[in-house]
Amino acid sequence: MPERADGQFPRVPGDRLHAVDLDSFGWLLTGDGQRLLEQAHEVANDDEDNLRSQAVLRRTASAEHVAAAMTQVQLRLRAKEKFGDLAERMYFTPEGLEQATRLPVATHRAARVRAAAASTVIDLGCGIGGDLVAFARAGMTCAGVDLDPVRVAVAEVNLEVLGLGGAVAVADATTIDTTPFDVAYADPSRRSARGRSFDVNEWTPPWPFVQSLLARDSCVKLAPGIPHHLVPDGVEAEWVSDHREVKEAVLWGARLATTRRRATLISDGGLATLTDEDDPGADTGPVAAFFYEPDGAVIRAGLVTAVAAGVQGHLLDEHIAYVASEKAFRTPFARGYRVLEEVPFREKPLKAALRERGIGRLTIKKRGVSVVPDELRKRLSLRGEEESTLVLTRVAGKGTALLVEPTG
Repeated sequence: MPERADGQFPRVPGDRLHAVDLDSFGWLLTGDGQRLLEQAHEVANDDEDNLRSQAVLRRTASAEHVAAAMTQVQLRLRAKEKFGDLAERMYFTPEGLEQATRLPVATHRAARVRAAAASTVIDLGCGIGGDLVAFARAGMTCAGVDLDPVRVAVAEVNLEVLGLGGAVAVADATTIDTTPFDVAYADPSRRSARGRSFDVNEWTPPWPFVQSLLARDSCVKLAPGIPHHLVPDGVEAEWVSDHREVKEAVLWGARLATTRRRATLISDGGLATLTDEDDPGADTGPVAAFFYEPDGAVIRAGLVTAVAAGVQGHLLDEHIAYVASEKAFRTPFARGYRVLEEVPFREKPLKAALRERGIGRLTIKKRGVSVVPDELRKRLSLRGEEESTLVLTRVAGKGTALLVEPTG
């Protein structure tokens, strides 16, 4: 979808996403449906009179079909963040898009599977086909199954419109014989009748099935908050962040596992990875000239001490994921800051110190302290012209406040 002259994507008429049903989706793929979908995109690009434009569409199509077309336009707009330019040709359901993996993350996973000399893969719970797209683009023969006929239909069309091979079918993943495939991939649904669930036994497919899957060549996508104790022996847990946002944890089973814990960071500059083999451990120590804030994937993987070793530094507190060093380093695994000075930790003298320095715009970073940054910022009521970054944390158990500035 093209951007407007002001650099913003056009607003889609209406603010409600409709559920995608099999009949309306099938109709969208007909000649009449494709013409209506094209008209809906044109309406979305005309931000002057949305209600009148929708009324024009309803002269030639039913309200149900117009809603289906408008929903796809809005989903494609939202999907651009995950799928980039591919989103303009793909189809989605609201739930399927929400659960889909970002394309750069899925591409990394597919490349790793391909590097393990795998040529065939089955996706057990393929959703709208985002991971199938990544596997197929990596040159593998792929198949997918899902319990939802709508998601299966959407996945099939997405492979087709992108010119990719692959087969999809409606089936229960737990009944599939995966042995004909080199690798089995699963992304369990973490929702129950009560909504999002953190109980592994309420996932679909359930945790016992996932454990059995991990006994062979497989990879399983999970939420990044998975506790370390749930990772079976002999399985690698990889936490992945995309442009400093932690997106998922992936468990690699059997011969696909190459270490115990891994943090992988994806950015415009490429890919960086850190494992427990890079972690010699680190001591704690005082505030130093430079301060490092590890990436979320590094923290989730429990590899903060590996970052400390990499910058020749130490932890400020054994329970807090902040690192100090006397040396300046550029590392993909952490943001670096120069420590300007230590200021009072208690609120009243802190406010006086910040006002004395003319600070009016304040970024607050905190770990290990009970502070709500937005609420503290309001109470400080700063009015100066200067801008700064404040770190609130604990050093050897003691509350500490630091003014810092980015080094890069």
